[in-house]
Amino acid sequence: MFACIASALTFCCCTATASLFSSWCGNDKPSNVPPSANSGRKRSVLLLALSVVVALIFQYALAPRLLPDEIAGYTPYVGTYLVESWTGGCTDLSSDLIPVCSGNSGVYRASFSSFLFFILFGIAARCRPTANREAWPAKYILFLFLCVGTVFIPNVPLFLPVYLNIARVGGFVFNIFQQVILVDIAYNWNESWLAKSDQAEVDEGVGKGKKWLGAILAACAILYVGSIAGIILMYIYFGGCSTNNTFITITLVLSLLCTVVQLKCSDNGSLLSSAVMTAYATYLCGVACSKHADAACNPKLGETSIGNIILGLLLATMSLLWTGYSSTANKRVGGREEGEVDDNRTSMNNATDETQKEGGVVVGSYGAADETINEDQHASITADAKYFNNSWKLNAILALISTWYAMALTGWGTIEKRGNIANPDVSETSMWMIIVSQWIALLLYLWTLVAPKIFPDRDFS
Repeated sequence: MFACIASALTFCCCTATASLFSSWCGNDKPSNVPPSANSGRKRSVLLLALSVVVALIFQYALAPRLLPDEIAGYTPYVGTYLVESWTGGCTDLSSDLIPVCSGNSGVYRASFSSFLFFILFGIAARCRPTANREAWPAKYILFLFLCVGTVFIPNVPLFLPVYLNIARVGGFVFNIFQQVILVDIAYNWNESWLAKSDQAEVDEGVGKGKKWLGAILAACAILYVGSIAGIILMYIYFGGCSTNNTFITITLVLSLLCTVVQLKCSDNGSLLSSAVMTAYATYLCGVACSKHADAACNPKLGETSIGNIILGLLLATMSLLWTGYSSTANKRVGGREEGEVDDNRTSMNNATDETQKEGGVVVGSYGAADETINEDQHASITADAKYFNNSWKLNAILALISTWYAMALTGWGTIEKRGNIANPDVSETSMWMIIVSQWIALLLYLWTLVAPKIFPDRDFS
């Protein structure tokens, strides 16, 4: 009797857990609702979060236990095999760099798993637009199996050097993509508020749009004051080294140059876009200085305490996730929000609502077969189908982010003394990549200011 009750309770608990998990990660839209270009975005970014967590666990928890002088190195068969697999390609290094190389290989395993996952499901989404929002519990399980499987794959040649070079190329491409996005955001912000000012003049009366112009000026003041304060603080806290001083000075000079060119020579830019770029450049300069691996130049490199470890891991994880979430915003992947349709289709659906109810058959819905669809309906559905096929781009961007975070956590694959678990992203190579990204962003913005003057016959809109 007790066995029957225990079995029934176990069944109920398992069913409830499965139902909860399915509701949390499963398909939240009916199959007849067409997917958007970023359908499944939240679940995809959550999987990216899981990938980052696994990478940090592999790098700082598992890899140190798979070294030749650890217990695993003296364990026959499985232990020795894992040690040889994780230290493959690292044996020519000095003894103090082998743990760094082994930790890097742990990051490559998690990153490769998410990269492969997003590539495969990007292909699936290209062939079947609803694939991005279906079977998420199974997808998470598949991803975890991939991670576990890579533990037993030797470093050479899959991870070193094949995936390392793929990740370097993918990380660099995503780095450029980030800077282009930022320049676009700087322009779009100003254009959006100017459009609201013009609309307020029309809807509310003459002079009512000045509040938006005032908001633009206020935003400019806040961004410039914050940038100046940031530069002063960087000189105070990071100014002990010539490298940091050079970075801060170049940031100041390039930011002033962009602002002066925008005010004096350009008809294309705006003060708000220059303020955004200045603030972004100041932020990147601060991040680059905080990546300096020399404790004499970087006050961020403190003692390794539990608090520092938790804070360091949280900051690293949250910054990577914010990059993933913001870079997969709907406009970045060329799509609309879930369930959003154009005006033509909305009016078409409203006009045919009675016919749908009277006939008992839903017409014009995604995936429905109906021979009574007229030409206008068919044209609208065709346009939507073309739009929804952009959903594969979400996976492509996340695949690039997977390669980029691997580079961020391993100093772009360099074997060097870096920060510890309390500072997982500290690296000389990362410092240089970030500051070069800043220079690229500022030069791209400067180019958008001067290009219309240099080539007046070309359209740069």
